[in-house]
Amino acid sequence: MNELLSTVDWSRAQFALTACVHWLFVPLSIGLALIVGIMETIWFRTRDERWKRLTKFWMLLFGINFACGVATGIIMEFEFGTNWSNYSWFVGDIFGAPLAIEGIAAFFLESTFIAVMFFGWKRVSPAFHLASTWLTALGICLSAYWILVANAWMQNPVGTEFSAAEMRNVMTSFTDVALSSSAVAKFLHTVSQGWVLGGVFVVGVSAWFLLRKSNVQFAKDSMKIASWVGLAGILLTLWTGDMSAVDVARTQPMKLAAMEGLYNGHCGQDLVAVGIYDDTKDLNSDGEAVKYAIKIPKMLSVLANHDTDSFVPGVNDILLGRTINSNGDTLYGASVAERIANGKIAQQDLREYEAARAKGDTVMMAETQARLNERFSDFGYGFLESPEQAVPPVGITFYAFHIMVIFGGYLLLFFVVMIFLSYKSPRVLENGWIIFFSLISIPVVWICSEAGWVVAEVGRQPWTIQGLLPCNAAISSIEPGGVITTFWMFVVVFIGLIAADISILIHEIKKASRRDILAGTDEVKPADNYTDNQTITD
Repeated sequence: MNELLSTVDWSRAQFALTACVHWLFVPLSIGLALIVGIMETIWFRTRDERWKRLTKFWMLLFGINFACGVATGIIMEFEFGTNWSNYSWFVGDIFGAPLAIEGIAAFFLESTFIAVMFFGWKRVSPAFHLASTWLTALGICLSAYWILVANAWMQNPVGTEFSAAEMRNVMTSFTDVALSSSAVAKFLHTVSQGWVLGGVFVVGVSAWFLLRKSNVQFAKDSMKIASWVGLAGILLTLWTGDMSAVDVARTQPMKLAAMEGLYNGHCGQDLVAVGIYDDTKDLNSDGEAVKYAIKIPKMLSVLANHDTDSFVPGVNDILLGRTINSNGDTLYGASVAERIANGKIAQQDLREYEAARAKGDTVMMAETQARLNERFSDFGYGFLESPEQAVPPVGITFYAFHIMVIFGGYLLLFFVVMIFLSYKSPRVLENGWIIFFSLISIPVVWICSEAGWVVAEVGRQPWTIQGLLPCNAAISSIEPGGVITTFWMFVVVFIGLIAADISILIHEIKKASRRDILAGTDEVKPADNYTDNQTITD
């Protein structure tokens, strides 16, 4: 058992590492693709060459980032077969369908037209090139959609049923899988926060040009476009965050409880704005798990159910199967302990079904199949040894959620200020404090983005598929030593990849700062030759 747990833990760590590194690149690709598309559209409509040069510069940075995202994404998909073969067998027909569509259709679309983007400026018409740029952006979003459909199904498994004859889950409705509320909310939330990240990245790099007093007008034009994209993104992120909260409350109440560090729920539940999680909190102890908390009255009930007086269950409530109805009556359903017991019986029914099938006993097969169907909703719980295993890491989930929310609020204010300054006081954009906050916002937005991913994935532990298949049953039968070895190999590879990505980006940005981008010249000019009133000759 200890060896199995070691394999599970290291496989989880390896997948978490790969996913977090991959997530450094994906949202930036989504955001930069939109910004590049907008800039090229402005050039197409105005034929102002300076917008073409802006487009080409940001397109170059997009391409560097896109290549790194593809490399890490391929590694992540292979890990389903190498480290999580039981998972792949159990739900391969369902999980594989959206990934196959992503590879055949969406990735083909973006990989085809990205070549036209970079090499077709003098080979195709302006209209066709513009269409290629937008089709690349569309392809990236479609890739994200199908991958997020697969991930959303893991969070909320719909449109499927268990086949005892095949010993795995099979799809019953592709539409339910592809258009589930979880998939739609997750996709919109991911794309919008990609716009936020792309907007911050462009603003931050432009601020660096202002710091160097290089390409000042280029930087201010880029800031204006990026700020509008970022503001639209953060507003849409807030709206889709509300959609996600309602969906999580309905499908993953344990995750919602962990996000708030909530152990004992109430009607009209307050939302913790800031606080310190007490990691010594025991499941059975009294008192609040979040110390020094500043709360917004009844807001968690509003977010979860759009009802100020609704009941939001805490960790203990879910473990005990406890809820409170609209009349204030305390009701009890199946506890997690009872679900574990039912799950073990369901697994025994499955073994008896297999034995009956081996004997050709159709009567016994029918009887055991009927019993299995009655208890299958608890089947996955049979892999747990205690109710406590159904509780995710509350501290990590709590802090990741609140970091995401607090930094998201900062980014909303940041974009509002940047748009105001871009139109009312463009010279103030060269102020040292504005440049400082623009630069510091780059790591802030990445931390915010990664925190959101941590909430989504850590908050659903111990499940690979919510309520259906825990991690300890989804793992491959491999030695922990092999996983440990590949984990550290990936650490080295990813450090090298990130270092190369940052190095190439910095090299290209520095090279651009030594020439007049808008004038289309490669002349090296002193930085102090650039002023806010610089005349640009196309």
